[in-house]
Amino acid sequence: MDPFMQAAIEEAEQGLAEGGIPIGSVLVHQGKIIGRGHNRRMQQGSAVLHGEMDALENAGRLPAQVYRESVIYTTLSPCSMCSGAIKLYGIPKVVVGENKTFMGEEEWLRGHGIEVDVVDNERCVELMQQFIAAHPEEWNEDIGED
Repeated sequence: MDPFMQAAIEEAEQGLAEGGIPIGSVLVHQGKIIGRGHNRRMQQGSAVLHGEMDALENAGRLPAQVYRESVIYTTLSPCSMCSGAIKLYGIPKVVVGENKTFMGEEEWLRGHGIEVDVVDNERCVELMQQFIAAHPEEWNEDIGED
């Protein structure tokens, strides 16, 4: 498995172990992880700390050129908020663990010239299916359904 997707999965598993939603992400620049994170909405009582947003926050403030040379890995197809951040910072490529349990804004990203590579990772699917079955209210809140 791609070591960067594995790192994103480890973040998702950490989030689940903390009582949160199992979505993880890493930001990679020149073959190194420069930011990693996981969905912390439940743990922090946050409205915005999805996995991708947490990875960006943990990367810290970076020069625009770094974002334009980076790849973001995420265990789940990015939602509107995270897709907007990806576009805003000019990140040219997103590697998605899975989009079976949730189809985010992949077409919107592609329409803005961002490469989207979906790897259909079974561990990513399993994490989300189990979480959604056990915690449908939290999941619906996370994606803005309720």
